[in-house]
Parts: sequence; structure tokens; C-alpha cells
Amino acid sequence: VIDLRNNGGGSLATVIDIAGLFIEEGPVVQVKSGTGEREVLTDDDDDILWDGPLVILVNELSASASEILAAAMQDYKRAIIIGSKQTYGKGTVQNVIDLNRWMKNSDLGDMGALKVTTQKFYRVNGGSTQLEGVKSDVVVPDRYSYIDIGEKDMENPLPWDQIEPADYEEWDGYIDFDKTLAKSKKRMAESKQLQLIDESAKWISEQRNEDVYPLNYTTYAQQIKENEELAKRFDSITDYKTDLSFVSLPYEQEMFKQDTTLQEKRTRWHENLSKDVYVEEAVNVLEDLSEGVERKSKLANIKN
Repeated sequence: VIDLRNNGGGSLATVIDIAGLFIEEGPVVQVKSGTGEREVLTDDDDDILWDGPLVILVNELSASASEILAAAMQDYKRAIIIGSKQTYGKGTVQNVIDLNRWMKNSDLGDMGALKVTTQKFYRVNGGSTQLEGVKSDVVVPDRYSYIDIGEKDMENPLPWDQIEPADYEEWDGYIDFDKTLAKSKKRMAESKQLQLIDESAKWISEQRNEDVYPLNYTTYAQQIKENEELAKRFDSITDYKTDLSFVSLPYEQEMFKQDTTLQEKRTRWHENLSKDVYVEEAVNVLEDLSEGVERKSKLANIKN
């Protein structure tokens, strides 16, 4: 399970290396400049670190390089994407131009800098990640579902467009991909925890958009009390408990002997993971995909 929730991205070179851990050599992302020049960035290493089932978790704050990884794995049908309706939608590249370099003899003082958009990212299927981001295979509600926080909600964003697809082949390691998606969607639709999270997200959005307040103190105090009582029904969200347990890898357990702070951090993290309905579903999907991989392997052995 790769958790890209709240991940704002990072190095383009690194995300290409990460994608290469799960696919044989091939294109990962396309980049087009303002001059129209198109470049296909590829993983040139045919070694695969993990050829088993893969699930990627995303939300509205998964952006930039995170979207590139999720998009590539989705286009290759290498992973199932679980999360928000779509990711952030930042498919552009910016460069900072130091104006002082061009006006060295100016008596106007520090001229500052300009941030200029110079390129756009495109998926291997040709579609841009700009505005539309990556749409999840299995859509689940979260705390941001009804809040405008994506690139599409900014002022004057560049539009979505598409270019010619790159030359790539879909992953052929699964036989129950669509069946797994259907089972996951059914589980998520029936989840009481997700229904409560959805209701909470709607309530939070309503509170954020509230701009009319009573001037009468008694009326105002009563409204506050009613809101507090309403909020209590969502306290049970944090009481949710899965059947999952988590332990650190051996190398970290060795580090705990010298770093008790790290151990405390990991203990809190593992506790939060054990309450995470999204991680729980990711594991369910992995199990469903694993069953399909095993059946495919058995069929191959029978044919041989």
C-alpha cells in the first residue's frame, strides 16, 4: 500500500525511480514546454522490486509528483487507486527568475523574482493532470470532500488538455481487476464509518460557509450549544477500530533502543493506522487481488 494522502509531491526524477520499482521499463510521464516541445520521461531499468498487488491511497491534497505516480500506475493498470473523487490537479512546472540578475546596476533596490509556468505534465495516456488530477478507481468520502481546495478552485488556472499518448503496455498480472473494483465499491457504499465521515464533511462545509450570525446573545448561545451537541455525534469517527495491527520493520526496532522518541512516534502512528478505514479497505483490496494472482498462477501451471 502506497499512501499518498496529503503528499504535495517532490522530485520528478525520484517519482520516475519509484514508478520503476513496480513496472518494467517504460514511460512514466510526459512533459510539454510552452514552445510545444514534448519529452517522454521513462524508467529504463527493467528490474521490478515488487510484482505483487498494489493499492495507492490519495485525497484532494495529493499533488504534483504524487499525481504523476498515481496516474502512471493507473494508466498501466498496475494499481487500484482509492480515495477522493480526484486529486489536487497540479499539472504544471514553475521556474523562479531572479530579476536582480538582469538589473545588476539598478538603483531601485531588490527587484525580487518572478515565478513563471514553463511546462505541463501529461499522463502516459496523453491526458494532463492539470485541473482534473487523478480520478480514483474507488471513490470514498473524506474530510475534504465538500471543501474547494484543488487547482480548479484557484484563480486563473491553466486549462486541462491532452497530447498524443506515449507507447506503453498495460500490466497483465491481474485477472480479477474489474471484479475487485466492484467488490471494493460495494464495501465502501455499505460502510457505516464512511457514511458518518461523509455526514461530518458536509457539516464542516456548512459551518465554514456560514456567514449569518444572530446579534441576540441568548439566540447566539443557543445556536452554539446546538452545534456542539451536533458535533458530538461525529466523535465516534475516532473510535473506529479495525482488526489490523502494525509493527515497525526490524531495522527500526533496532533504532528504538537508542531513540525512544522515534518509538513513541511510531506507536502513535500505528495506533492511528489501526483506526483508518481507508487503510483497512486497501488491505481488503490487496487480498482480493492476491486471490486473483494465485488463480492466474494455478491456471498457468495447469496449461504448462
